[in-house]
Amino acid sequence: MSTPRSSSVWIRLVLLTRRFKSAWLKGVLCVASLSAMALIAALVMSCASVNRTVHIAPGSPGAKAVGMETCAACHGKIVADFKTATHARLKAEGDNALDVGCESCHGGGSVHVEAGGGRGTIINPKKSPEICFQCHLDKRGEFSLPHTHPVLSGKVSCVDCHDPHKGDAVIAGGTALASQNETCFKCHTAQRGPFVREHAALREGCTTCHAVHGSVNDKMLISRNANLCLSCHIEVAQKGKIMVGGADHASRLARGNCWMSGCHEAVHGSQVSAALRF
Repeated sequence: MSTPRSSSVWIRLVLLTRRFKSAWLKGVLCVASLSAMALIAALVMSCASVNRTVHIAPGSPGAKAVGMETCAACHGKIVADFKTATHARLKAEGDNALDVGCESCHGGGSVHVEAGGGRGTIINPKKSPEICFQCHLDKRGEFSLPHTHPVLSGKVSCVDCHDPHKGDAVIAGGTALASQNETCFKCHTAQRGPFVREHAALREGCTTCHAVHGSVNDKMLISRNANLCLSCHIEVAQKGKIMVGGADHASRLARGNCWMSGCHEAVHGSQVSAALRF
């Protein structure tokens, strides 16, 4: 026969077991719910969508969508090439699909069609980056940083570097034969070279060192100090030494940035010095 003490212990064990099963079941249900939500998110955020809020560009006053087929009557080459464009991934279902394509960026085209074409009857995104920012919200933030390309002032347009109508959105990027650097070299001709002593980083691309839309650092650099260079050039860290290029740079790094301390001013390439000096 069990004593009152043993019965009390048994009851506690039963209660603990029930609580454990309940907690375990809740945990399983929670994990299952999170997994389902993650799966739905993964399906929604495919390569043809984005993981942020998207606003379709506003249409022209009084204009309605006419569909890409109507645009093709005059702009056949552009419409045909658009199938290869990054922006061709824009997708909507049902009636909303009518204004997906040309009119996602140019607004409704009915007024433009009725007028027989002409400027002022259709939105031209080249004239205002705000059209691009309707979808690319993060770029609006980057262009608000202290050091940027002069897009907001109208001196540079998004389409100077990006092609919304054909192929990869980054001109000369993707599978193009030319490198993405060619986009930068259209304006930054002094950095093109050729140089007798080149900086190998240029082969990897300007974006190795520069944040092309905007940065908190001068010259739109991704890092403000020698850490930018050391991310590639650090060799063997010895006691009290920072070895770069076979030489101890511990005392040199204390003087300032690599490109500002009278050492490696010709960071894009030099005609006379393997150490990238002028």
